[in-house]
Amino acid sequence: MDEEDFLPTPKPKFKQRLLDDLSVHELNDYIAELEDEISRVRQDIAAKESHRQSIDSFFKKQ
Repeated sequence: MDEEDFLPTPKPKFKQRLLDDLSVHELNDYIAELEDEISRVRQDIAAKESHRQSIDSFFKKQ
């Protein structure tokens, strides 16, 4: 194995869309898509935090 195999892989960054060619309606649709994605990510964060709290409380009891 190479040393590179142990290095963390960079996480992909959010790719911005070119907004110049979008109409106001398309921009509003794009905002709605982004808000849906933000909501999805927040739900995932909440689930992971809840799971972490459950695990922490389990190990504190022992």
